[in-house]
Parts: sequence; structure tokens; C-alpha cells
Amino acid sequence: MNTSHTATNEHTPMARNTSLARKLALIGFIGLLLWVMLWHIVLLEPRTYSVTFILIVYVLPLLLPAKGIIQGKPYTHAWASFIVLLYLMHGITVWYSVPEQWLYALIEIILCLMMFVGSSYFARLRGKELGQTLPKLKTVMEEEKQRFEGPNNEKDSSA
Repeated sequence: MNTSHTATNEHTPMARNTSLARKLALIGFIGLLLWVMLWHIVLLEPRTYSVTFILIVYVLPLLLPAKGIIQGKPYTHAWASFIVLLYLMHGITVWYSVPEQWLYALIEIILCLMMFVGSSYFARLRGKELGQTLPKLKTVMEEEKQRFEGPNNEKDSSA
């Protein structure tokens, strides 16, 4: 991503769709953070793991992108989408394998999907607004071809 424009365009107004995606991502993120702690520290009896273990394994990964998500950084939202997939896998696994916790797992899955969809769309839409889009593959391929084959890259058709 081209981040050279970030400082000058940081205060570019957000479009309505971008703002909605950000809100969805924030609700999913904050909800997931609170839900994971509530589920594993308060609701799960008897607790299988220590609180320290729960905080390190279940909460710490969500805290890594917290600052950037709260500040509305598109790049952070993009890579946070990968982190939330761990929680989605956890929720699906628990939903399938621990029948008495299916409702807890379903809540986790819903919050994960909210965060994933919101973060993905926000990163894409806000990145475009700030001029931080990735170039299309076709453009990159044409530039590579010109760079390696030179300006005269037409093949001799008389052979």
C-alpha cells in the first residue's frame, strides 16, 4: 500500500458506506473483545484455564490491532481481518464440538463476521478515499513487461 498520502489525506471526509463499514467493524471488534472475556472468565464454569492463560491466548491477539482500529487506520483493519479468522475458527469448532456452549459460540461467530466484513470493507473503501489502493494486477504486469523487455517489446511478426 502506498502510505505516503496518509499524513495529508488523514482528515478526508468519509463516505456514508465507509462510515457504516467502520461502525460495523468497531461493534464487532469491541463486542468480540468483551464477549471473549465474559465467556471465558465469567460464564464458563468450571474454568478450564487460568485467567492469565485466557488473557494471553484469547484477549491479547485482539489487543494487537486495537489502537489502529480505534483510530480508523485502513491498513490495521486489513490485517485485523486475518486475526479475527482465528476467533471464527474457534467459534465454529466450539459450536460443533461442545453442544452445551453452542449459543456462546454462535455469539462469537456473529461478532467475528461483523468485524471481518466491516474491517474488510472499511479497509478497501477508506483506502480508496485516501489514495492508498493497490494497483491492479494487469497494470503491474504491464509495468513489469516494459521494465524487463524495454520499450520495444513487440515481437517480430515476419519470422
